[in-house]
Amino acid sequence: MTGEKPVTTSAATLDWGVRLLYLQSAGLAVLTAYLIVLALTSGAVNLAVAASLTVMAALAAVGVFLVARALGRRAVRARGPAVVVQLFLLATGGFLIQVGPLLVGVAMLVLAVVTGVLILLPASSRALGVD
Repeated sequence: MTGEKPVTTSAATLDWGVRLLYLQSAGLAVLTAYLIVLALTSGAVNLAVAASLTVMAALAAVGVFLVARALGRRAVRARGPAVVVQLFLLATGGFLIQVGPLLVGVAMLVLAVVTGVLILLPASSRALGVD
């Protein structure tokens, strides 16, 4: 065992990254519920647009949940999609800073940066067996 690094099965950085991914999935689930309520309570609504937007939000919630679960099980193949989710979150946060509620945009940017950094830190790489 000369020169070999021990494989760490647990890393706090990866665990926190996974928790934040679950938080993002929960946020998308809340958004889905909000869109359903909004579609049902609004008077004039384009049903096709409302349904497609709601379905996309629901699929995103399920997708992020599955990525978080796979990353929590130390599947190295889930790290790429987790980073892509953070890039989408960065784009959405930047858009919201420009046109929407500023505080929500800033919160999304901070969440995306923190989650992305946690997933890519060397301790997380070692826990996934990449390093």
